[in-house]
Amino acid sequence: MSTSALNGRPNIAAGILGWLWLAIVLLPIYFIVVTSLRPREDFYQERPLSLPSRPTLDAYATVIGNDFGRYIGNSLVVTISTVAVTLLVALGAAFTVVRNRSRWSSRVFRLFLLGIAIPIQATIIPVYYLIVQLGLYDTLWALILPSVAFAIPLSVLILSTFLRDIPGELFESMTVDGAGELRILWSLVIPMTKPALVTVGVYNALSVWNGFLFPLVLTQSAETRVLPLSLWSYQGEFTMNVPAVLAAVVLSALPILAAYIVGRRQLVSGLTAGFGK
Repeated sequence: MSTSALNGRPNIAAGILGWLWLAIVLLPIYFIVVTSLRPREDFYQERPLSLPSRPTLDAYATVIGNDFGRYIGNSLVVTISTVAVTLLVALGAAFTVVRNRSRWSSRVFRLFLLGIAIPIQATIIPVYYLIVQLGLYDTLWALILPSVAFAIPLSVLILSTFLRDIPGELFESMTVDGAGELRILWSLVIPMTKPALVTVGVYNALSVWNGFLFPLVLTQSAETRVLPLSLWSYQGEFTMNVPAVLAAVVLSALPILAAYIVGRRQLVSGLTAGFGK
């Protein structure tokens, strides 16, 4: 801790660096939003950071008219399905690992930890072969199943850490009252681990929503195209229409932004858990 912080004096250098970092983060966002509101013909005539002289939503109409609804629908299906299955499996696995102190559960937990060390890029060829052999190539299941598999290890690690912080007396009291494992899971574990569940859900949703490798390798047709691939295709289709490309970027970020706004309190609680101990 700095001397100025101990004496209660403001840290001017830290404040300047904080505002500088905020400007660095906000400037590209401002550029994307402002440019998406420009007419196509004004993009090369006006200053990049100036407000549009003739603001319009034509770029958004162009993007929406080019199957954007289908792409965002596919992304929503893949993301929601992946997050739901991941939370269900990871919570059950973490609950079993924490409640069952046997050697078997310890070995299973180590396998989950091993999964964190395996990068997606190193397994893309076996995953592709497996998906083709299962007949799932170019389907949304080809994106959901591998995404769930790679999201479970870290999710189990985070949830098991939270479960270990729950006092054992609470488990014992519910067991004495005759509650079964499912009742304990529903009435005690889920309410107590809500910040962790939101943290895991938002983190996995971001990873799946922005994922590019699996859609690129495991899908092909426009019917199964998700947002990252659609942005790539828009970049080629709207080569000279930069406002349309950036409008697609803005639209693709809105669902995740809405999810963050809804769960930001639980997300912050989950990320900062343990720092006060």
